[in-house]
Amino acid sequence: MAIGVNGNGHGFGSRRRGNMGALAEINVTPFVDVVLVLLIIFMLTAHIMDFGLTVDVPKVRPTKETALELPTVTIQKTGDIFLNEKLVNINDLKTDIQTRFGTAKAVYVKADKETIYDAVAQVVAELGAAGFQVNLVTQPEDTAAKGRK
Repeated sequence: MAIGVNGNGHGFGSRRRGNMGALAEINVTPFVDVVLVLLIIFMLTAHIMDFGLTVDVPKVRPTKETALELPTVTIQKTGDIFLNEKLVNINDLKTDIQTRFGTAKAVYVKADKETIYDAVAQVVAELGAAGFQVNLVTQPEDTAAKGRK
């Protein structure tokens, strides 16, 4: 009597092994579920990541003093625009500067640190389009406080 070891399904252990190969399938359903949940989370939080950033603008180091007498455009945090303490409309900036200061080629722009950037950008763009050199007014950092740190 002969016993087949690897053969045709006869002999010892033929019911357990047979000719079936190893089962190598991976169940991808849990993987797909996790990926879809992560996709939904990223889709819901994407707009928060774009607009939820806070920027701490650093103070600048002191620079030389300027003695130029130039018109000063001041922008309050409410968005009100002043030309040397006189309330003006953004559309009238060019004519008001030319009327009050003659041939001024440059302008100081001073804005409150809580002013919405859009208002500052609109004023700078308007002055630039009118041909003025725009100089932004900043506050120098406190050198005495810096030395104590």
